[in-house]
Amino acid sequence: MTRRYFGTDGIRGRVGQSPITADFMLKLGWAAGQVLRREKGRTRVLIGKDTRISGYMFESALESGLSAAGADVALLGPMPTPGIAYLTRTFRADAGIVISASHNPFDDNGIKFFSAEGKKLPDAIEDRIETMLDSPLTTAGAAQLGKAMRIDDAAGRYIEFCKSTLPDRLSLHGLTIVLDCAHGATYHIAPSVFRELGAEVSVIGGMPDGLNINQDVGSTHPAALRAAVIQQGADLGIAFDGDGDRVLLVDSDGREVDGDDILYLIARDRHARGLLDGGVVGTLMSNFGLAMAFEKMGIPFERAKVGDRFVMERMAANQWELGGESSGHILCSHVQTTGDGIVAALQVLALMMREQQTLPALLRGLEKVPQALVNVRLPAGTNAKSVMASEPLEKAVAALEQELGDEGRVLLRASGTEPLIRVMVEGRAHLDVDKLANRLAEQVQALLK
Repeated sequence: MTRRYFGTDGIRGRVGQSPITADFMLKLGWAAGQVLRREKGRTRVLIGKDTRISGYMFESALESGLSAAGADVALLGPMPTPGIAYLTRTFRADAGIVISASHNPFDDNGIKFFSAEGKKLPDAIEDRIETMLDSPLTTAGAAQLGKAMRIDDAAGRYIEFCKSTLPDRLSLHGLTIVLDCAHGATYHIAPSVFRELGAEVSVIGGMPDGLNINQDVGSTHPAALRAAVIQQGADLGIAFDGDGDRVLLVDSDGREVDGDDILYLIARDRHARGLLDGGVVGTLMSNFGLAMAFEKMGIPFERAKVGDRFVMERMAANQWELGGESSGHILCSHVQTTGDGIVAALQVLALMMREQQTLPALLRGLEKVPQALVNVRLPAGTNAKSVMASEPLEKAVAALEQELGDEGRVLLRASGTEPLIRVMVEGRAHLDVDKLANRLAEQVQALLK
């Protein structure tokens, strides 16, 4: 079926514009409750959110819709997306709902669903929810209405889970860390996790006010973290995005350590200790140097389409345990069911403590090639796929690919979360990939006029 609302990462858009409205969220909660009740009978759904001001409105609307359908609700309050996945499993709930627009600004918001197993809701269930949205909203009988409760110790439960992903006797004592919580959902979780494990922690981006989530901080704006690490003389910095499923690191000299680097470090460590089950899944955006490093180590590597949903699908198909994206979505299925920024960071810190090595020393085996990414914003109503399929643009891409030969590659793709076409050019060090990417981006812009 053609989907109207669900994309690759749930439903997302501008607050107040369809479908990110209070009345739609009421209907969405009801539709989800109806579908889940038909699947499972009496149903309980967990709802968590990030720190956007609109989360209050959508939390209430979803709660009302679920209750009207006869589903019970448990409210988690502000909670990282992977924390909601974890608690959905441990509370034996039938589904979890995340109210978040991840790394987007505060005036966007969105909805993601987790299954009872703490994984992305199957496409078939999302399709049934979309179909149910066309039905008139009806209210269950008074005796069948759903009840609501608040889980007051949700943060503490997730903190203990994150700590449990490290060996019992492994301590972070002696490490000085700057955390950037993006004024988002990790603000009251991450500092406790790293402090309780023994690290000396300072925090930026830890004072959300409903309007400042991701504003000049977080994994998509690392300049503030770089400056703080250098100023404080810290061993490293860790930045999360607004909902805590992405992570980016900064070494003691302020150099950025992205998702490809993190994936390399975790895979290298588990492979060396004989613990890596199978290979690693990256994406079309994963650096060519990462693939070459894995080849040298004898680690199988596959590329999936961009999006953690597609990475997880390839991991499941191959029965592999590790995958991720250069953006910082890292999937460690040996400890967590979904991308988890805190858990991924802990895997790297454990490696640093075991080997008593700095991040640059641990990354010496990875030689990435230069990669340039330019985002072209689309006017409202523009179909990205139509633009990318246009004959002039296809010719421009073909010409650039011929120019690069076997020394680089070109990738155009539509963002699954924003109205953008992402232009990526990657190539050997002697190539000016920034110039080439900007040249191609200008050709995309010309088609939009």
